[in-house]
Amino acid sequence: MTEQAGAQSAPGNRTQLADELKGLDVLEMPLSPHRDRLANVWSSTWPKVAAIGIVLLIWQVVVTLRLWPEYVLPGPAVVLNKLAADITGPQLPLAIAITLRRALLGFALALVLGTLLGLAIVRSKTLRTAVASLITGLQTMPSIAWFPLAILLFGLNETAIMFVVVLGAAPSIANGLISGVDHIPRIILRAGHVLGAQGFNRYRYVIFPASLPSFVGGMKQGWAFAWRSLMAGELLVIIAALPSIGARLQFARDFSDAPTLLATMIVILAIGIFVDLVFFGTLDREIRKRWGLL
Repeated sequence: MTEQAGAQSAPGNRTQLADELKGLDVLEMPLSPHRDRLANVWSSTWPKVAAIGIVLLIWQVVVTLRLWPEYVLPGPAVVLNKLAADITGPQLPLAIAITLRRALLGFALALVLGTLLGLAIVRSKTLRTAVASLITGLQTMPSIAWFPLAILLFGLNETAIMFVVVLGAAPSIANGLISGVDHIPRIILRAGHVLGAQGFNRYRYVIFPASLPSFVGGMKQGWAFAWRSLMAGELLVIIAALPSIGARLQFARDFSDAPTLLATMIVILAIGIFVDLVFFGTLDREIRKRWGLL
């Protein structure tokens, strides 16, 4: 009798157990895609908004304490109003467009040169011995130190600016690629060899994808050097009839126009943050997804 009752209750127990497990599965299921997307946007946005608010608050406190005269350090409201007025006018957007064109062109040239140089070095031990330390030395040189030579060689023109931008960014890109190739696990190279990856295909399908995280890090550092070099160049090399962000910064300093100077500095900072978040941030996330790290 007892055995028969146990046999009859077994299907019921299994059904109850299945329902309980189903409930646990529901707890582990992600939220709806829409809610999940909103949560991700909010989690990545509020820290940035909070940081901006803290900076503005500290700025306002310093202005309120009158550590400097208001004509030297105006408050956030004055500077932001000046920025809003300039961004809707014709001059600042044109200056931003010219500066971004120079930045993109210089970085593209540096990317090509740095990649080719890095590939040449990883393929040749003799070349690595000869110039690897030189590349690191070039990377550590301040970009401002190149401008006297650039002006002497090319004059006060855009070529001088491009020369320094490329020299500032290319060594970092080359070193990023070299470091990435040097840290590829040997088992990956052996697996590629066993699967028949030889010659150009070995670099295309094995070496370059495996070195991509470090290479992107070198690109990111190269962009930072290129942007800094460009700002230094536009401060020193001012070309008539070609407004730029650096030229606006220099003119604001010459005429003691503190609101314009600070507004221009905010533009420089905003462009740097935008490029890092939109381009390099997206590229980094895609690489981590492909490697299964997200």
